Amino acid sequence: MFKKILVANRGEIALRVIRACKELDIQTVAVFSEADRDALHVKMADESVLIGPASSLKSYLNVSNIIKAAEQTGADAIHPGYGFLSENPGFARICESSGITFIGPSPEAIEIMGDKAKARQKMIEAGVPAVPGSQAVIMDEEMAAALGEEIGYPVLIKASAGGGGRGMRIARNAVELAHAVQNAQKEAQMFFGNPEIYLERYMETVRHIEFQILADKQGNIVYLGERDCSLQRRNQKLLEEAPASALTQELRAEMGLAAVKAAKSVAYSSAGTVEFLLDKNGKFYFIEMNTRIQVEHPVTELVTGIDLVKEQIRIAAGKSLSFKQEDIRISGWAIECRINAENTEKNFMPSPGTIEIYREPQGAGVRVDSTGCEGYCISPYYDSMIGKLIVWGANRQEAIQRLERALNEFEIEGVPTTIPFHLKVITNPVYIRGEVYTDFIERRM
Repeated sequence: MFKKILVANRGEIALRVIRACKELDIQTVAVFSEADRDALHVKMADESVLIGPASSLKSYLNVSNIIKAAEQTGADAIHPGYGFLSENPGFARICESSGITFIGPSPEAIEIMGDKAKARQKMIEAGVPAVPGSQAVIMDEEMAAALGEEIGYPVLIKASAGGGGRGMRIARNAVELAHAVQNAQKEAQMFFGNPEIYLERYMETVRHIEFQILADKQGNIVYLGERDCSLQRRNQKLLEEAPASALTQELRAEMGLAAVKAAKSVAYSSAGTVEFLLDKNGKFYFIEMNTRIQVEHPVTELVTGIDLVKEQIRIAAGKSLSFKQEDIRISGWAIECRINAENTEKNFMPSPGTIEIYREPQGAGVRVDSTGCEGYCISPYYDSMIGKLIVWGANRQEAIQRLERALNEFEIEGVPTTIPFHLKVITNPVYIRGEVYTDFIERRM
């Protein structure tokens, strides 16, 4: 097992990894920017190293400074968390060449799955169902127009290197497609440094279902059930739950085995998430694989009792999975809300500022993963997440009731938050009935 792990991240995920390391008796190193000098993850780690100014480009994305910090402190592994460098194959390779274990999959697996067009082609070759669309990247508007006619409108233009809804556009006819291609390419270049795009049929009234997998270096792969991530705004997730109310046991097994097949096709090892679209007829289609720990991983932990971050660390250290597929049991229901400092009345505008009052909900079945506290500053340099509220109930009804109680208990003053919005969502009769599709916000809110 590792002796010391450097956590190349900030906020609640840095805390999450540090806590897992403490329970495994592993020393931790926090890295921080000038803006995070007094952050909780810095105080909780055994050691901390300043890696640059507030700008993430000069700090949390500064590969040379992070590697230097690991070497100076004698860290034998780096956990990247999510975001920042977590899906950067170049960073994973530099870790390897520096004699430091990257806690994640191989650079090759990250590279294939990180390029959405390549991943899509790989899945088609592996026999995993994929959304109808282009077989390669779109080179120009003429190629896009021909494919649009072939696939059928509406179509979805997606950035090959994309994520989080960036570089994504919907076109409902050929005229819209020409503009959408240009705009998607520009945004993809701006956010990912890669203008490549591809086309898929735009599927309306679908659910977004993702499967959590764990794979060790000995070739053992299991799936730990699914999460329903259909509640989104502009292709960004707002609330997640496990299990998914739409799945039968038979469909769960079929999709889980497809997720395992996807991971095997790239010789995957570590924690990962295979994402699908599920239509009303029970047909599912691969859309992407995230080669890191997910923001919403706690809901899977609550219904399986498996600590995903600890498993990531054990796998990276070369240990085999200690359980098989038949050992995994789904118990109860879990729901997660992302609590962000955003003004939902002003188009979810990020609202940096200082938290004046902070009181977390408590009681049975309530978990809060957060760095929030009174006096904590939500910085304009990073995302607006304050933390995550996760609840567990014996069934979906109890989980919703518990979440409503916990949201009403959660007291944050000084910055606007998404708490009132989440309360509107979970008290909506359509949500309560479980009729949640990716267009729920637009149609029901």
